[in-house]
Amino acid sequence: MRSLIGRKAPKFSAAAVINGGEIVQDFSLEQYIGKKYVVFFFYPMDFTFVCPTELHAFQEKIDEFEKRGVAVVGCSVDSEQSHWAWLNTPKNEGGIQGVKYPIVADFSKEISEKFGVLAGRYAPDENGDWVIDGAPVAYRGLFLIDKEGTVRHCVINDLPLGRSVDEAIRVVDALQHFEEYGEVCPANWSKGKEALKDTHEGVADYLSEH
Repeated sequence: MRSLIGRKAPKFSAAAVINGGEIVQDFSLEQYIGKKYVVFFFYPMDFTFVCPTELHAFQEKIDEFEKRGVAVVGCSVDSEQSHWAWLNTPKNEGGIQGVKYPIVADFSKEISEKFGVLAGRYAPDENGDWVIDGAPVAYRGLFLIDKEGTVRHCVINDLPLGRSVDEAIRVVDALQHFEEYGEVCPANWSKGKEALKDTHEGVADYLSEH
């Protein structure tokens, strides 16, 4: 699948659980356009082992995202009822109680497919029956979407590999630094470090417009 970088994030409307326990039926990322950046991340399944560590890690840093004007949104192929049950399960029992940011239900797997993170692919076998090649869950994809609804960064990990929440914050800082100062951020840059003036005429203007 072609990379989504520099393109508008795929649109969707789906059920989600918000505020740690309220189910809504028409959740969409479009509500944030013109208002907030979005870190939209996928995880494989509810009630697993690595996944709760990631969801709790995002919640623990939620103030850092909010002060940067970033909405954090999670998504998996589970139903909204499964999300609700997991959100009502205590952390010491493997649950994610205390997570308050929205968690989208991609039960049809259409959102995972649109974002290019579905670990399996459906295809007909020799008998004409549709079967899935691979796992019917989402890889650990993460997408940073700017206020215009454009994907500016993504990382996709295989199922066993948990992500760094601090790295997600660092990339937000890099994008916002570029937008504010027009300076590009070198390897291992972090907020407060020196960035680079763009020496290629027109590149900064082009990037800011796209």
